[in-house]
Amino acid sequence: MSGNVWPVICGRHIWLRCRGRSVSSNCRRFLTSTLPARPRAGLSSSWPEADLAELPRILIVDDSRVVRVSLIHHLKGHYEVREEGDGEEAWQSLVLDPTIKAVISDLQMPKLNGYELLERVRNSKLRRLQQMPFILVSGEESEEERDKARQLGVSDFVTKGAGSAEILTRLDNLFALADAKENLDAGREQMVQDPESGLFTRKYLELQAAQGLAHASRQATDVSVMVLGFDGYPALAARLGNKVAEDVSCRFARMLAGKMRQEDNLGHFGPGQFAVISPGTAPAFCATFAERVREAVEVARLTVQGQTVSVTVSIGIASVPTDPVSSAAALLDLAGQRMQVAMQQGGNRTESGGITPATRPISLHHALELLAAGRAAPVVPHLPVLGRQVLPLLQLMNQELGLALPVAEIERRLNERNARKK
Repeated sequence: MSGNVWPVICGRHIWLRCRGRSVSSNCRRFLTSTLPARPRAGLSSSWPEADLAELPRILIVDDSRVVRVSLIHHLKGHYEVREEGDGEEAWQSLVLDPTIKAVISDLQMPKLNGYELLERVRNSKLRRLQQMPFILVSGEESEEERDKARQLGVSDFVTKGAGSAEILTRLDNLFALADAKENLDAGREQMVQDPESGLFTRKYLELQAAQGLAHASRQATDVSVMVLGFDGYPALAARLGNKVAEDVSCRFARMLAGKMRQEDNLGHFGPGQFAVISPGTAPAFCATFAERVREAVEVARLTVQGQTVSVTVSIGIASVPTDPVSSAAALLDLAGQRMQVAMQQGGNRTESGGITPATRPISLHHALELLAAGRAAPVVPHLPVLGRQVLPLLQLMNQELGLALPVAEIERRLNERNARKK
């Protein structure tokens, strides 16, 4: 090729480098016909399909011409380079030039510094900018300043004066990571969603839990997991049939999804079982939410095949950093184990490993729902509080209807029961 065009291997891609001009179609045909589509017989390794495209373009941003020239020298022959002397000009280039694939930026610059440029890029409405590899050139910044950059979404750091090997390795790693994410996104619909219900699969929930753990570690926050299962689900499936039992499960999932925050993730955990990943949620609040869900299911009336079906759920809760687990899978498994414990203890309860939910007295409305569903036992412990709430109503009925209800005696007995309870 007369020495004017040569291939450059960058990760899994083969880029064409041209001296002074773009790649001609003849050169592309030459490489396409020269590179074998698959290995010769007897070879076990595979030959990746060549990506015959221009070299990826890197934007270098620094107010020092000397630094820019040095970085360009390190990237020469591996990447195309565009350079800008301040953050504002760099921002305009990023918006207008879709061929830019990554940014290497200094921190201290006029008009718009590295932090501000990074923040603008990550908050952009352009998806390619939101996900673009962004490397900051660091000098003597403090750990607090580095943490600030991490929170803003920096991809990596290189130290001032770093050699070609370090810079190229970091870029190659970031491009490889971007490729992997792109491949994951391309198959996301098939890989992470249950084809019947549209809910996330357990595998995807593990990925979400892993992200939540990473975020919790960086931000010193909580991430809680709740695993819910129908009590006696095998018997329910045997009585109604698997298809009908799954339909009951889907109704429950829709009800649960309507009560969740947008940032929570709901998915399948097992037959008749679901899991909720709640980033940034303290265990006590998760336990309170679990109790509300359990109570809602307890009083729900489902009509299936012309008959009313009553179901209850048991719930297991696990949370980091409260529970010392080392992985997302372990966190989900711990919540699942606690759900099984709740079922073994009779079901219709929440097991949270000693976490106490933010307690609240049973409401009169919920008590009436339980009684209407034929479930008086959960109401009995709350009779003193509920009774005092209805005493004014009983007194009014005596006055308006001429009844002779023993209101004073009722109040006395309620007070006695409340005293014994204390």
